[in-house]
Amino acid sequence: MSTLYLIPCSLGETNFDRILPANNTQIITDLKHFIVEDIRSARRFLKKANPQIVIDDLTFYVLNQHTTAAEISTFIKPMHAGNDMGVISEAGCPAIADPGADVVAMAQGQGFKVVPLVGPSSILLALMASGFNGQSFAFVGYLPVQPADRVKALKKLESRIYSENQSQLFIETPYRNMKMVEEILNTCQPATKLCIAADITLETEFIVTKTVKAWKGNVPDLSKRPTIFILYK
Repeated sequence: MSTLYLIPCSLGETNFDRILPANNTQIITDLKHFIVEDIRSARRFLKKANPQIVIDDLTFYVLNQHTTAAEISTFIKPMHAGNDMGVISEAGCPAIADPGADVVAMAQGQGFKVVPLVGPSSILLALMASGFNGQSFAFVGYLPVQPADRVKALKKLESRIYSENQSQLFIETPYRNMKMVEEILNTCQPATKLCIAADITLETEFIVTKTVKAWKGNVPDLSKRPTIFILYK
């Protein structure tokens, strides 16, 4: 039976020995077919994982928000021919806040084996280091862009942490991080806690939890830095 491997990618420029098991490299080396979010970054990742990999011998299929179900069905044709395949997202774990779930669902539906490999997930690593509730939490992705809708969303998330005792995780496009923090500090209660987790697994990693009141006037520059925001009580 063919296997679909879900291959975690690094979250940025870092030593692979710190974040990926040697077993991943062996599996990657044996694969010839990859479903990827971006071919260029996937090639860089594969070469860093094993410089001996001959990129020209590999076949890549691009998976993003524009990929249709019909296209995905053609991507997994090599599995019907007995070939194992790998899924690589831009950063972190495939199908977790990244494309990949539709491919996994199709592979599961057609009886193929699906194997998730060990690797960094910024969502889980941030939650682990936050000091917040790891028994009940929700990752809600991106909040609305319009200011009024965003304020409404923040208030809704804040109500959940008090009514449901649930940690609330979300992200923002890196260049809008500072605006996001500003809106959190202006919207949430002073005693509500905010964890800011930026550049996870990198040399510049920053993971700090404070109350909204304590963050005011003490926020580091988060511009262009991949960041997870977590609210809790």
